[in-house]
Amino acid sequence: MIRNNKKLKFSLPLPRFRANKKKNKVMNDLLKYVQQQTARDISSFDFFKPGDNLSVTYKIIEGDKEREQTFRGTVIQIKGTGVTKTFTVRKISHGVGVERVFPFNLPTLVKVENLQKGRVRRSRLFYLRAAIGKAARIREKKFIKKLDSSLKGIKRKTTWPWETEKKFG
Repeated sequence: MIRNNKKLKFSLPLPRFRANKKKNKVMNDLLKYVQQQTARDISSFDFFKPGDNLSVTYKIIEGDKEREQTFRGTVIQIKGTGVTKTFTVRKISHGVGVERVFPFNLPTLVKVENLQKGRVRRSRLFYLRAAIGKAARIREKKFIKKLDSSLKGIKRKTTWPWETEKKFG
């Protein structure tokens, strides 16, 4: 505030807001409840990590028509938690890099198929954006493990971490 071309040298104290812990707890519980109700079962999707080659099938609705389209590419990141968890898939189409972000909770997501396991040591593969040609390839992860005779004929399915029951104590 300026009066007679001189600045006033006082200022009003800012009001202090204290968080109402009870109200915040209720809101957090409400948010968790809504997230649980809207969460989608993704156990039918193949397990994947960054570096894996995926085929993602999703529905496209144009007017009254509905069709399925697949997007094949490499997972360059998995980001977020809960309902907001997403994964980014990158592919090269006619020499141009195309990236698409898919939420795990997307209702139009039909199928996620893991085509090839990648051998990488990072969780974010943004260096693939600058790589061209053979440098943009990711080596395949090969599993060379002998099966016990007791496990012969039994297929093991890799599960998401939250699907397995953890018991403490």
